[in-house]
Amino acid sequence: MAIIDRQTPTLALAHALAAAERGLPVFPLSATKVPALRSPHRDGQRPAHCRGECGLPGHGVHDATTDPSAVRALFAAAPRATGYGIACGRAPHRLIGIDLDVDPAYGSDAAGSLRQLALQHLFTIPPTVTVLTPSGGRHLWLTGPADATVPNSAGRLAPGIDIRGSGGYLVGPGSVTAHGHYRLAPGTAHLTPAPCPRALLRLLTQPRRTAAPSATAGTPHAPGRRGEGLVQFVLAAHKGQRNTRLFWAACRAYEHGFGDALADALTAAAVRTGLPEDEARAAIASAARLTSGRDGEANGAA
Repeated sequence: MAIIDRQTPTLALAHALAAAERGLPVFPLSATKVPALRSPHRDGQRPAHCRGECGLPGHGVHDATTDPSAVRALFAAAPRATGYGIACGRAPHRLIGIDLDVDPAYGSDAAGSLRQLALQHLFTIPPTVTVLTPSGGRHLWLTGPADATVPNSAGRLAPGIDIRGSGGYLVGPGSVTAHGHYRLAPGTAHLTPAPCPRALLRLLTQPRRTAAPSATAGTPHAPGRRGEGLVQFVLAAHKGQRNTRLFWAACRAYEHGFGDALADALTAAAVRTGLPEDEARAAIASAARLTSGRDGEANGAA
């Protein structure tokens, strides 16, 4: 559990400004890794797909900026921010985040799965900026070309490997969350994000495979035993992996068409493991956004 004191917001702003100076668009995050500014449309009818066109802050990753004065204004409006998010897919770096988890429930570590993919598809991950997460995982920072749009995904490449691309964000190094600190891995602070290998980029941008249409195409599948298995997966979570397991299970449910039907059961399961209900519902909502491609604002980019 991280210690959050009066200096934390000041340090978060300092780290965010340093990132902005390097051309990384940033915005303030709360201790739960979600945007620290509430939507300006929460008390009224939300404009369709407003991504900041209204001119007001509070649009999550769409608030991200490299302008120092704008960064200071965002943090001034969010005095309790303990960290900052870095928008992926934006010029000049067009950042791609490879989020490697360490949950033993996946059966193998995500870093090992990435190495297997590299051997299978003949690519090498170059030395690049690497951020260590409180759970023991890591974020690899890569850059993409201007003509490629990398979608966000959770577990699509392999279990435990999440991708942050266009519309998504990474928690920046120096951020403090309820679970701990995000910090640069030793030996990577002097590096710049390396170009994404072409073979890996092809894997990240290829269309998602869809199931063959059935007589009931267009209608959500019933949760059935698969839904029960996802609930049990969440119930088996230990401290430090509750949010990750819930988010992964919710992504699977929404990808298979029964996310809304299973949302209450997943929430109840997460609460039984000790996760606060508001965090649980935020994680499920993030999974819904990620898998639908509406905003790509997945919960925490871990």
